[in-house]
Amino acid sequence: MAFWIASSPHNHNQQSTSSLMRLVIFAAIPGIIAQWYFFGWGNLIHIGIAMITAMLCEFIVLSLREKRITEQLFDGSALLTAMLIGICLPAFAPWWITVIGTIFAIAIAKHLYGGLGHNPFNPAMTGYVMLLISFPLQMTTWQPPISLMEIELSFSNTLTTIFTGFTIDGYSVEQLRTSIDGVTMATPLDTLKTSITMGLTVSETTQSSVFGEHFAVGWEWVNLAFLLGGIFLISKKAIAWQTPVSFLLSLFLCSLIGYTIVPDSSASTMFHWFSGATMLGAFFILTDPVTGATSAKGRLIVGLLAGLLVYLIRVFGGYPDGVAFAVLLCNMSAPLIDQYTRPRTYGHSKDLS
Repeated sequence: MAFWIASSPHNHNQQSTSSLMRLVIFAAIPGIIAQWYFFGWGNLIHIGIAMITAMLCEFIVLSLREKRITEQLFDGSALLTAMLIGICLPAFAPWWITVIGTIFAIAIAKHLYGGLGHNPFNPAMTGYVMLLISFPLQMTTWQPPISLMEIELSFSNTLTTIFTGFTIDGYSVEQLRTSIDGVTMATPLDTLKTSITMGLTVSETTQSSVFGEHFAVGWEWVNLAFLLGGIFLISKKAIAWQTPVSFLLSLFLCSLIGYTIVPDSSASTMFHWFSGATMLGAFFILTDPVTGATSAKGRLIVGLLAGLLVYLIRVFGGYPDGVAFAVLLCNMSAPLIDQYTRPRTYGHSKDLS
């Protein structure tokens, strides 16, 4: 009688891995729609390029490894990785950035360690961080919200820009990134960090058009859409609630302390929640069942650690967001955290040796 031990992800809601992957992809659709509405076609095009690349790369690697291609190719994990990469990339990033990042995520971060269930680091964030470190110029070509753009950008213009660097009418990426008031746009987090470094206060910085009436034009709605998708996943028991809740609580407390002590150079708690990749990281990346903690206490600790790391990187680090780096550091810590937080077996003393 054979005893078969399956690799992660494991779940207790009686759904297959492919069903869970599809559910996560569907839950991300509201955030993707919000991203398209406020920032145009760029990320949708990158998601498409990433998905095609991921499926081709997955097929080639599975063939070389002599694995069951049909079963593993369509389990949804490669498509989910590609979707996350496409969401995170700047809208005007060149097409080859998407291809390189996706190949690295699938071939190196996933299959080099044995495939799904054996990878110690989140493949999408590994690919994203590799791109961020290797191609900093291309990874900072952030598009301003459509409402602030001087040049109207259609689907064909966006597609041409991604593949050639210029629109059909000959406008460059830098010209597209110039807002209606003549300022080259960056993300709100990057704008805030740069302004504080230059000696400006938060209140002075938020006068910029990129911040709008609330926290950041477009970004607050994108984060809200991913929050709704995350709540849907929790309601369907596709993800555990401990990691996102503790992550958001940790980020809230850290930003509240900073805002209380030095309000002139610290952003508000809600700005940290609804800017950057906060909600995407909380519900769609940190909750990865393969690379995250498995015990309930472990998930709480990972979330608290991730929130602290994101705040420290945003405030004191060299990068404006920090979610991707925080995720990888938490992935590295997850096995040790699990070792010291695993539940005690009934009738046995706790042994950590």
